[in-house]
Amino acid sequence: MALASSSRLAPTTYSLDFIREMPKADLHLHLDGSLRMESLIDMAKRVNVKLPADTVEGLKEQVFKPTYANLGEYLNGFQYTCAVLRDLVNLERAAFELAEDNLAEGVNYIEVRFAPQLLMDPANGVGFDDVMHAVNNGLLRAKQAYNRRSDVGLSPGLKPPFEYGIINCAMRMFGKKGFSPYYTQLFSLLSDHDEISVIKAAAMEMIRASVRMRDEDNLPIVGLDIAGQENGYPAHRFKEVYEYAHQNFLLKTVHAGEAYGAESIFEALTLCYADRLGHGYSLFSPELIEDPAITDKEAYSTHLASFIADRRIAIEVCLTSNLQTNPTIGDIKNHNFRHMLDNRIVTVICTDNRLVSSTTLSDEYKLALDNFPIPLKRLKDMVAYGFKKNFFPGNYIKKRAYAKHSLEYFDTIARKYGFI
Repeated sequence: MALASSSRLAPTTYSLDFIREMPKADLHLHLDGSLRMESLIDMAKRVNVKLPADTVEGLKEQVFKPTYANLGEYLNGFQYTCAVLRDLVNLERAAFELAEDNLAEGVNYIEVRFAPQLLMDPANGVGFDDVMHAVNNGLLRAKQAYNRRSDVGLSPGLKPPFEYGIINCAMRMFGKKGFSPYYTQLFSLLSDHDEISVIKAAAMEMIRASVRMRDEDNLPIVGLDIAGQENGYPAHRFKEVYEYAHQNFLLKTVHAGEAYGAESIFEALTLCYADRLGHGYSLFSPELIEDPAITDKEAYSTHLASFIADRRIAIEVCLTSNLQTNPTIGDIKNHNFRHMLDNRIVTVICTDNRLVSSTTLSDEYKLALDNFPIPLKRLKDMVAYGFKKNFFPGNYIKKRAYAKHSLEYFDTIARKYGFI
């Protein structure tokens, strides 16, 4: 796609200190991909899970690498994180530490996503409700401790309070054995069903349980996502699951356009009522379109991009993760983020997986700001999208007040560093 002239402008220089202090929101943050490495080792010892290495250096060499050959290698580490998180003490600890790590770098709003059914272990008494309460307990404990601080509050000049939502993921695919104890048991119970029927049944069970726990237990479950292998498991198969969420006022995001063409994004929007898009990388890669009915791929991508921009549908951008799972991108300056900027699409910088990608939200902002032309006004717009396009657990009035205070605090930090 043709680049607008703004892509040739020099990037503005922002220090890492400024980026860390400015308020931020991470809307695409996988719990099971964002553990502290030291904690993973400790958790594994506690529940007798064997890791490939028992030191940070060893895990960096064998599992959590700076670069990966492909998506399969990138996902390899999740078998170990999910194994340790099937213990409720470990799970609550991971959620608490994730909130702490975000707060340490100025991230005051997060939406933590994970697939509860990957972490369930029914034979050992770890059910859906147990998983959800453990995660919420960890996040809530961190929130309460932080929000008691004297320098935190909604008054002018104070740091914004910490808030969070939980996004539950259904899995696009899983096999008869090995994905999780719950999925293995489900295949055994539904032995006369074909594979996709079992997968869809699990997804529908998950979304029904999510709505119930939101309404009856008052948990801040704010959204639905589908994760896992995109190619071969299209979004339209989960249309009924998304309809149930839609009819019950649960917001929707979809992993779309990460490893498949723009037609995957179109399905997410038109059949799954997507309020946001996870990754959306292939929107500006018409060569990845495989649908034979789409004859003019360039025009299809152009029209779809204009539709997304006009509707102000946010894309959750995960730069490092994309570079690692799609080595063909090569240099960061080749990332389709440049086209998103030029086409005025709403973008929210996110981490995806802090452990697997060895990153922080500040690192991701720094990577974007060092390589793309983003003046202060555009940066503030991007920060604002994180607070305006999130699935805030409170009502709209509270969300507006929270976003307003966070953006006023952005100005406070910008003044401190001499930008305004």
